[in-house]
Amino acid sequence: MRVLGFGDNIVDRFVDRGIDYPGGNSVNVAVYARRLGLDAAYLGVFGDDDLGNFLRESIAAQGVAVDRCAVKEGESGVSTLRVDDGDRIFLGWNGGGVTVSEPLVLDDDLLDYVSSFDLVHSSVYSRSESELPKLAGLGPLVSFDLSSEEEFRAPAYLDRVCPHADLVLLSCSHLDEAATRALLADAVRRGAGMALATRGVEGAIAHDGRVTVAVAARPVGEEEVVDTMGCGDAFLAGFAVSLLRSGWSARPPSFGASGSGSSGSSAAGGAAGSSTSTGSGGSDSETSVRSEGAAGSKTSTGSATSASSAGARAARFARTGSSPAEGAIERALHDGAAAAYDQCFVEGAFGHGRATVTPPVASMWRAAEHER
Repeated sequence: MRVLGFGDNIVDRFVDRGIDYPGGNSVNVAVYARRLGLDAAYLGVFGDDDLGNFLRESIAAQGVAVDRCAVKEGESGVSTLRVDDGDRIFLGWNGGGVTVSEPLVLDDDLLDYVSSFDLVHSSVYSRSESELPKLAGLGPLVSFDLSSEEEFRAPAYLDRVCPHADLVLLSCSHLDEAATRALLADAVRRGAGMALATRGVEGAIAHDGRVTVAVAARPVGEEEVVDTMGCGDAFLAGFAVSLLRSGWSARPPSFGASGSGSSGSSAAGGAAGSSTSTGSGGSDSETSVRSEGAAGSKTSTGSATSASSAGARAARFARTGSSPAEGAIERALHDGAAAAYDQCFVEGAFGHGRATVTPPVASMWRAAEHER
C-alpha cells in the first residue's frame, strides 16, 4: 500500500527553543504513513533557499520519496510558534512561501505517477483545490484536511472539495458535539465519502452517511507531553492507514468485519472507552438497537436518508465501490487515537530539528493578522 502527500510543506520555527523543524500537513501525513509501515511519497514545491534544501533532505531522511517534487525560485514557507504547557501557540507565518504561491499543477506525467498510489492526501494549505477533479476516477482514494478555520467550512468551499474527497478531516476542538455532528453530516451531504472530526480531549467522531461512530478521549496521564505539533495529522494518518489495511480502496473492496475494534489511547484525539454509532437520516421516527461491543457500549440507530445524501453517496460509491464496515471505522478511530497519543512525545512534527540560523523572512506576519 502506498500513500502520497500532495501539497504543502513548511518550516515550523519554535522561537522558544530556537529550533526549526520540518513539517506541513501533506508532508506529515506521508511521514506518519511511512512510520506505520506503508510506502510513502511527497509531491509538492520546494523553495530554492536554504530552508527548502533543509525540508527536502529532512523528508527524504524519513524514508519518504521526494524525487518528483519541483524546486522553484522563492522563499520557503515558515511559521513561528512557541509551546506553552505542551500546547503549540502559533505566532505568525509568511503565507506558505513559494509552495503555496506557485503550487504544483498535475500534468499527464504527474497524473500517471499519482495513479500508482492507494491514497492521495492534501489540505487547505496546499492550494490544490483545482487539482482535485483530476484525481476523480484516477485510482487512488483522496483525503483532504479542512483544518479549523471558518472560511474552510463555508458552503462554497465545501462544495469545491467534498465531491472529490473520500475522506475529509475537520478539527473541531472548539465545537460542541452537536455542532460537530452537524458539520460532519454537512460535509458528507455535500459529497465527501466520510468525514472525520478530531475534538482534542473530547475524542473523535467519524460519519459516512450510514453510521456515526464516536470514541472518547483519555488524558495522557503522568507522562510529560513534548508538544502537540502534528497530533491531528497523526490521527488522520493512523485512521486512514487502518482503513487501508481493512481493505478500503478506490477499487471494489472487501472490507473488515463489522465487529468492535480494539482499544487505544490518545490525548489529542479519541481513546479507549465507550463508542457510539448512529445511523444517518432526517426523519423524526427512528428505531434503535443497543448491543455491547468490546470497546464499550454502542448504540445503532437507523432511519431514512435524504434524496440529496443518497445521490451524493451513489456518485461516490461509483468511484469507491463500497464503504468501510462499521467495525473497520471503529478500529480506525482507535488506531488514529493511538497514533496521536504517540505523537505527543515527539519534538515538532517528526523531529529532525536544527538550530535556527536564518532571520525571519521579510513577508512574515502575525497570526493575529492572518490566522494560519
